[in-house]
Amino acid sequence: MGFSVAASLGTHIALRNTHEARIKCHFLYKRQENNIIGFKFSKPKALQRKIFLSKQEFSELDERKSPDEVREEIKKCYELINRLGRGAVYLGSSRMGSSHSHYVQAQELAKEIANLLDCTSWSGAGPGLMDAVTQGAILAGKPVGGFKIGKEAGEWTASNFHPYLPSENYLTCRFFSARKHGLVDAVVRNNSFDKTAVVALPGGIGTLDEVFEMMALIQLERIGSKFPVPLLLMNYDSFYSKLLDFLNDCEGWGTVSKGEVASLWRVCNNNSEALAYLEEFYGISSIDKSKNVTKFCSTYESSS
Repeated sequence: MGFSVAASLGTHIALRNTHEARIKCHFLYKRQENNIIGFKFSKPKALQRKIFLSKQEFSELDERKSPDEVREEIKKCYELINRLGRGAVYLGSSRMGSSHSHYVQAQELAKEIANLLDCTSWSGAGPGLMDAVTQGAILAGKPVGGFKIGKEAGEWTASNFHPYLPSENYLTCRFFSARKHGLVDAVVRNNSFDKTAVVALPGGIGTLDEVFEMMALIQLERIGSKFPVPLLLMNYDSFYSKLLDFLNDCEGWGTVSKGEVASLWRVCNNNSEALAYLEEFYGISSIDKSKNVTKFCSTYESSS
């Protein structure tokens, strides 16, 4: 990473960016009688780097410069959503495998929400908790869709293909901007009977990036939805408790208003709290729940 070096030369300031040249500074720092610090600089040497690109890599780099390519990929995301339907979008770690307790909880939650809201389940179509929610939705017999990227965090190799989802159920995105457009559009509610949700499972940098972007869009009313969209933060085993403490401190610093963060999402410590909140949010009665269960049983029997 480049940085700038500033040195006092009498009454002048010399600046040099190390992206352009490397300065070797002999740190012969001696205090002179007039309290001026002296530096001796060797002759700058230009950095020489050779970058080799294959024909395919050069072509991909050239394509990424085109706004038309990004626009086309966003269009494909929208087409996939229109075909499979909007629903619950899950954000979560790609590193928590099937042996992790959060994987088991996420799988069960996705199955229950798919039945409760009778909706499509969306994720990044990757491993870890994204795989857990995919499996849960499949167990519920509901549609599953995904916006995949070639390489997830923690993976050594890149793959544009999902190991078991049909290719028509997911899109491998080259652009993060297009992927985010897809994840946001998948929860838009244009009608009062649309039932969608954003469910933030435990995760790392990528998850937090997506969670806070969703949160900001809801806060600023830029999510593009005519009706409110519930955002749930799954605080399994107090995973997000320190983050919540930090956000509470932000209120003290005045960077967010009192109660502002709490109004944008619902923090849930377990699946029961999440399901109860969604029932309350959408006014789902026990009769509606039993209808969905009956519908699921009919679908399961017909597919068996």
